[in-house]
Amino acid sequence: MLPRLEYIKQARMRLGITQRKLATLTGISTSMINQIESGRCKPSYDTARKIFEVLGSLEGKNSMKASDICSRRLISALKDEQLHTVIEKMRKNSISQIPVFDSSKVVGILTEDGVAKIMMEKDEVELKNMRVEQAMESPPPIVDVSTPARALIPLVRFSKCILVSEKGNVIGIVTITDTLKMVE
Repeated sequence: MLPRLEYIKQARMRLGITQRKLATLTGISTSMINQIESGRCKPSYDTARKIFEVLGSLEGKNSMKASDICSRRLISALKDEQLHTVIEKMRKNSISQIPVFDSSKVVGILTEDGVAKIMMEKDEVELKNMRVEQAMESPPPIVDVSTPARALIPLVRFSKCILVSEKGNVIGIVTITDTLKMVE
């Protein structure tokens, strides 16, 4: 089943292409595209399918991926670092969460919220001697660079951040703020 014909004009406008360009790509006359979009003509099933296939392939090329919106300046911590050192790193870089590694493997995440909870439970001496692994939470999800950016929105709302990997290596991070790049 095909989408409604009204979506042709909407998709074409969203992609920023002219009726003439769509006509060239589909092999259909510009006049026919105009008539279909204005509702003066109902295309055959094959013609409509051809138009939607071209629009779909163009949307696929134009849609953003995780690699397009992730921050590649990944600031991280090691699980055996002193907690106070990593908190200072977070403050200095104005970040609210930091992935925690054990050599090259992600083992957790340290968040402002998690640190605040620990600060309420521990005294200053205990905090001064704590290691990151004692305060970290479960690691965030990791997605491939080719993951569609739109698919990340529900995930980042749930987990607050997502790590982005390429060929098994973490190369970036996506936060809720990064997803706003899709609106630009």
